[in-house]
Amino acid sequence: MAWLVTMVSQGGKTTSGAKRKAELTAGLYIVATPIGNLKDITYRAVEVLKSADAIACEDTRHTAKLCEAYGISTPRLAYHDHNVAHIRPHILERLESGQAIALVSDGGTPLISDPGYKLVRDAHLADIPVKTIPGASAAIAALSIAGLASDQFLFAGFAPSKSGQRTSYFEKLKEIQATLIFYEAPSRVAQTLQAMAKSFGARDVVVARELTKTYETQVKGNLSDLDPLMEAITFKGEFVILIAPPQSVTASQEVIDAMLLTHLEKMSVKEAASETAKALNMPRREAYGRALALKKTDS
Repeated sequence: MAWLVTMVSQGGKTTSGAKRKAELTAGLYIVATPIGNLKDITYRAVEVLKSADAIACEDTRHTAKLCEAYGISTPRLAYHDHNVAHIRPHILERLESGQAIALVSDGGTPLISDPGYKLVRDAHLADIPVKTIPGASAAIAALSIAGLASDQFLFAGFAPSKSGQRTSYFEKLKEIQATLIFYEAPSRVAQTLQAMAKSFGARDVVVARELTKTYETQVKGNLSDLDPLMEAITFKGEFVILIAPPQSVTASQEVIDAMLLTHLEKMSVKEAASETAKALNMPRREAYGRALALKKTDS
């Protein structure tokens, strides 16, 4: 079955070559576009955008700037969160008729915190070839220059805007042994960093702003010392925030036990474990297991 899919994706139907500058097989093309600097686009991406029957984009006006820069005259149609209900069936109908449609976001790789995954899902369900035209991604670009562990990372997207939901979101992520990558709006960066400091504790953080653009900046610091970090940030533009993984516990077992026993005198097992884990930068589950053992021994 995998062989059949490969064969279809390489040799599907094509529309009239007279309408295209280069032959392009039918299907949905996921095309990465620049995240800032318009020169950060591949030759192949430009060729696909020129040769497609249509370009589906978040904002036709935004994509128009890229098209003008590279002489791309392909018709554009809006595809965003507010019109997907009636536009997705239209795109699928055109794909099923044998057309080639390119999907782009306002910047970077489509589907990464952008609309589109349902279109890709439905295309697969309809046996329509889906092809990737790779390129820029703000998350990967930021990780490559942050100087944080890159062997394991988790892209966590935008945190919830409401305070309580945001805190719960961070608490679920705090024990993951990987660099965490977030996108954030400039108006919320300060409150997001403050919430991160409460949940993640003393971890290194990198705030990358306006990547590939004229005013690209990186601010590095530690969540335990937010004041100098905040002072160095210009709260304008597009942001990527990266949080270092939790540090392995370095405290001795005697120190861990002593802190747990002190907390257990006035706290529940769960609370004692939570406070100890935060103070010693150790996994909460490990602290909880040890607290349970100490509680049983004490009893």
